[in-house]
Amino acid sequence: MKFVKMHGAGNDYVYVNGFEERIVNPEALAQEVSRPHFGIGADGLILILPSEVADARMRMFNADGSEAEMCGNGIRCVAKYVYDHGLAHRPEIKVETKAGVLDLQLFVDAADRVERVRVMMGRPRLNREEIPMTGEPGTRVVGEPLEVLDRHFDITCVSMGNPHCVIFVPKVADFPVEVYGPAIENHPLFPRRTNVEFVEIVSRSEVRQRTWERGSGETLACGTGSCAVAAAGVLNGFTDRRILNHLVGGDLELEWAESGVMFMTGPAVEVFAGDYSPH
Repeated sequence: MKFVKMHGAGNDYVYVNGFEERIVNPEALAQEVSRPHFGIGADGLILILPSEVADARMRMFNADGSEAEMCGNGIRCVAKYVYDHGLAHRPEIKVETKAGVLDLQLFVDAADRVERVRVMMGRPRLNREEIPMTGEPGTRVVGEPLEVLDRHFDITCVSMGNPHCVIFVPKVADFPVEVYGPAIENHPLFPRRTNVEFVEIVSRSEVRQRTWERGSGETLACGTGSCAVAAAGVLNGFTDRRILNHLVGGDLELEWAESGVMFMTGPAVEVFAGDYSPH
């Protein structure tokens, strides 16, 4: 099986060209290739597949084999692969995901290879049944109290096609993400589990974020999570509609336009390509 290893702001996945390769059991393969010492090592597996409604279709699997609806850092790398490998050599493309068809604008370097991608991520979904969460349908979760282990948190929840729980903390670098991340991910409030973003406000236009990803643990970046943070900052009155988000693996630019649509801009990097023999 031929593969390419790529990352967006340090959020790394193994990418397989489904136009050429046939993957029978992607759930098991995702677990296998994600292992750092016994596989390739990654946050998960992303398949780039033919689509009837877009230039390509993306399926994303976490390191534990569970399939997710979307991955913001992953879709930028899908766009890079589609352009750089000649599947659709245009500056604007469409990619089909389980969260819908998204439009992407590609920025290339002097060698005509994609280095940055701007993604129209769609409108954040704010009602609790859309996230999904238990509780009264039609209500928003903005600064809602939640007791977890020995701590009280005020949570703001957003879906970007996948669920996110955003928590603002005074200093994110020292926060025990590995303790509270899994406890919140698996809280009964979230019937499909949730991604968890811990966020420090630097200014009205700048934040720092660490992410506990559903099914993968702490990752260096999360694109959909950054979009959720941008929405949560506005909903709580903490940030403006355009922010720079500093993640462990790099920076992402977010804009929640007045139209209600979220835009994300960030890097896409190909690390290496190779051949892998599934076990």
